[in-house]
Amino acid sequence: MLEQLGKNAVQAQKYLRTASTKEKNEALTEIAKALREHMQEIIAANQTDLENGRKNGMPAAMLDRLKLDAGRIEGMAKGVMDIAALDDPVGKVLKEIKRPNGLTIQKVSTPLGVIAVIFEARPNVTSDAAALCLKSGNTVILRGGKEAIHSNMAVTKIMREAVGRAGMPKDVISLVEDTSRESSMELMTMNDYVDVLIPRGGAGLIQAVVKNATVPVIETGVGNCHIYVDKDADINKAVQIIFNAKTSRPSVCNAAESLLIHEEIAPKALPAIKQKLDEKDVVLVGDEASRKIEQHIGNATEKDWATEYLDYKMSVKIVASVKEALDHIDQYSTGHSECIVTENTKTAEQFMNAVDSAAVYVNASTRFTDGGEFGFGAEIGISTQKLHARGPIGLPELQSFKYKIYGTGQVR
Repeated sequence: MLEQLGKNAVQAQKYLRTASTKEKNEALTEIAKALREHMQEIIAANQTDLENGRKNGMPAAMLDRLKLDAGRIEGMAKGVMDIAALDDPVGKVLKEIKRPNGLTIQKVSTPLGVIAVIFEARPNVTSDAAALCLKSGNTVILRGGKEAIHSNMAVTKIMREAVGRAGMPKDVISLVEDTSRESSMELMTMNDYVDVLIPRGGAGLIQAVVKNATVPVIETGVGNCHIYVDKDADINKAVQIIFNAKTSRPSVCNAAESLLIHEEIAPKALPAIKQKLDEKDVVLVGDEASRKIEQHIGNATEKDWATEYLDYKMSVKIVASVKEALDHIDQYSTGHSECIVTENTKTAEQFMNAVDSAAVYVNASTRFTDGGEFGFGAEIGISTQKLHARGPIGLPELQSFKYKIYGTGQVR
């Protein structure tokens, strides 16, 4: 079954790699139109997944990740059209060299080929990944988790029919409907058909792919994201940034999980921050210094400093200096997103230069680490590795390159 999907994807990619921008944009427009027209069908399928999730005791934050409603489906459709509006990344001359012997050498962007995406309970990933791959000239094999299978099947069916109406092979988009562990493992080793594998999900999924895949992997990241409140911070600004970064959508990888506060400002800052977080019943666990300031903060363990909660929970540590904050981040960060809240530009630059993460913020929520917010239209995931792609994976990161050499009869 998966081998046939692979064969079909390879054949479809032969068409897609030379498709014009106009053809690709027409297919994307059809996808967006179909998502809107079949909204109720998608919601009905999603309700089945939500009901199964509740029966299986899925936490509220994870149910929120799984949920699709009219607003979110409209957001999916808009995301597809945003991608259609972006420049075509295929065929761009990245560099041109004219050699003394008369050869002209061009380095030209090309699609990666067949991209497999393994993801968990985020059905919006189906349209984001499919649209990004299509615009960048790549075919995609989607493999979602069992929690969202009905939603994924509905969305994929609608998208395949849409690209077919636009005159493209339907197999530019395909879905692995078998959600067993065996299908996932097989996809990770389909070297004859898959050029790149991108996992998107929790630490367990990502590590399983990294350890078991024989195809090349772009590793997306777990987000143990930190916010450091410097001694020169504006407390009101810090309160709003932390509240947004933690509570606007706690189940996503760019939500803040760890809070560091300078000891000079902590007696005033921590009570104000906790009071605001109490509005969403955020559970705080902290070190001894933070518990002396706020007695209702729980005791943090070593494990807490390294935990991506994906829930209304946050760790708190009081630090004596920006260096101590940087050392803590260096030890426990997953390399995703970190933020400093400060009015001191020198300290801000010190923090920005020293932190080794994909995205580093001054006075802004970590929730902005997102392909749409960065102007990429959407993203397949947030890469925390350093080779080829880092940060939101948009159209440019879904390109490789080749060299075109133009001669007039030269021999060596």
